[in-house]
Amino acid sequence: MTMKTPSPRKGGANRGGTMDGSDAIPLRYGDDPYVWACWLYYEDGMTQSEIAEAMGVSRATVNSYLADAREKGIVNISIEPARLASLTVAQELKRHFGLTDCLVVPSDDNARPLIDRLGAAGAQALPKLLKSGDTLAVAWGRTVLSVGEHAGITSLQDMTVVQATGGTTASFPYTPELCASAVARAIAARCVNITAPAVVRSPELLQMLLDEPLVREQFATLARSNRVLFGISSLRPNSTIHTSGFFESVSLQDYLAAGAVGVVAGRFIDERGRPVAGPLDHRTVGISLDLLRRIGTRIAVAGGFDKVPALLAALRGGYVNVLITDAATGHGILRADGGTALDSRLSHRPKLVQTLSTYRSHVKKFLNNPNEVVEEMLDGVVKAHEKYLKPINGSHRALAARSGRGRKKVGLVIGGGTGHEPCFLGYVGKGLADAVAVGNIFSSPPPDPIVQCAEAASGGAGVLFVYGNYAGDVMNFEMAAEIAEEKGIRVQTVLTTDDIASSPIEDREGRRGVAGNFFIFKIAGAACDRGLSLEACAAVTRKANLRTYTMGVALEPGAMPQTRRHNFEIGPEDMEVGMGIHGEPGVTRERIRSADEITDSVMDRVFNEMKAAPGDRVAVLVNSFGATPLMELYILFRRVQQRLAAKDILIEANWIGHYCTSLDMVGASITILHLDQELSELLHHPCETAFLKIN
Repeated sequence: MTMKTPSPRKGGANRGGTMDGSDAIPLRYGDDPYVWACWLYYEDGMTQSEIAEAMGVSRATVNSYLADAREKGIVNISIEPARLASLTVAQELKRHFGLTDCLVVPSDDNARPLIDRLGAAGAQALPKLLKSGDTLAVAWGRTVLSVGEHAGITSLQDMTVVQATGGTTASFPYTPELCASAVARAIAARCVNITAPAVVRSPELLQMLLDEPLVREQFATLARSNRVLFGISSLRPNSTIHTSGFFESVSLQDYLAAGAVGVVAGRFIDERGRPVAGPLDHRTVGISLDLLRRIGTRIAVAGGFDKVPALLAALRGGYVNVLITDAATGHGILRADGGTALDSRLSHRPKLVQTLSTYRSHVKKFLNNPNEVVEEMLDGVVKAHEKYLKPINGSHRALAARSGRGRKKVGLVIGGGTGHEPCFLGYVGKGLADAVAVGNIFSSPPPDPIVQCAEAASGGAGVLFVYGNYAGDVMNFEMAAEIAEEKGIRVQTVLTTDDIASSPIEDREGRRGVAGNFFIFKIAGAACDRGLSLEACAAVTRKANLRTYTMGVALEPGAMPQTRRHNFEIGPEDMEVGMGIHGEPGVTRERIRSADEITDSVMDRVFNEMKAAPGDRVAVLVNSFGATPLMELYILFRRVQQRLAAKDILIEANWIGHYCTSLDMVGASITILHLDQELSELLHHPCETAFLKIN
């Protein structure tokens, strides 16, 4: 790796790099400031001033870190991989999962695509993981290709790279053939391709191919592999599995319904890492999970918060013993598996000791039978808002607008789990949604009520489905769309993906849909009410989604009615940044800061993605997660207005309050919709629902 020459060292910071209270480094940079500063400077190309701002220290301190790192041997030609492996997140991952090694790269607020950063880290690690004479099996994927593109090793001899799965004629750049050849070139190895398709039509054809002498010899080479390099795919709609076209002939819903959460080398696994049975079991040409697990060095290179469930499954299943990931993902994996030691180590505070007599284990709630909470709530909703809502076929799980189908127009169907009130059922009525499908707490509605909603909303011009990008919702709404099409109802779908914290900017389609639903539903409902075609309604709704940016911060957890216990734990001086609306962990856990500082960190992320110019207009939503009062929301809005005004950006409309909650969680989210003329007109289009009225 070619490095820049750092600026001459100036005085002002102590040479040991010790920090006083004013130089405290944000949690996302972990406990080794030398490594973070070096990575951001040499690998990401940030200036010392930019690093100082990112790390929350002075420029002189950054200069000292870089100079000391050179003297200490941390930086030579590249960051020494052992240093990345020594960081707290990496050490805790090694300990928790019994890994042979783990390298963690810093999170960087999307300054550079995460795939590139992971590819660079994997390339730096390979010289430490490979030896002359090795046979390296290589799976396919974007991150694996990135490793090959960044690597360049000339010191190894007698190396063999073997393709881990069959091939494809697909046009995407990370096919099995291209990934294997890229890695082989990078390490000057002989490349053995599998000359068979990755997926064949029948088990009989698979057996015939495996009996062919050439393919049998190639698989014998694969069986001799003592190293394997692979990525891990989630099952989010934009994941490699969905976009590659590998499995076009098979409905992935079969695997989702069976509990699959991820894919390793073309094989589906559940949350415990167990193989998931499905229609591809005896039609896939490639390495088996059993063979992969028997290979001595199993290198997984993967990152991104949306991949936490899939990565955790692969770790639990024993498919990985060398992990290369990023800090936010590593932290998320540990916390998803109940690892609590990391938080206390990173915060540098002793564990709190409390007497049980002062600790309350349950949250007080107004309940009758906790198992009937959703039905009782819906009964109350229908009674309270009968002016706007009516059950479809007597079911409270499918509700239609009282305004009815007075004319031929596109019908809008929305839906999701309960616990987010007033979202989703609060946005059904004239000028907005025509029907809503309702699931259990934080759970997708099943296909049947969604189909009922489509039938109730259909006026002959087609139906638009708009819902959040979650695996369960995607599976059930897609099934409902297929059934509706069979009934003669044309359906188009728009997934909401406004949560800028849940995936990096290059993975926008993999993000979660959160409070930005409020704006996206409003635009979609107005387009439908104005009589636009189904295609035009879908197009403007997608535009609204792409121009909507949300980020949330939680201060205290919420509690499920059935257990009356908090659904996660957070320290008394901590906050969760990038919190999901189902209680999903945030991207980082940090020391709580002032309201203005929290708002600034959110707005900085928004400005990084929203390319607004002076004079542009926006709509703003400051949303409570359930327990945060209006007083605090207005304090947040005050700072949002100040930051926008400083850039000469006009707030055309704003909403402050409870619009998309997470039961009784303490926290808030800020959503910015970047308006243009079309979106502005649709935003102000009249509507009347139980919780939103615009004249």
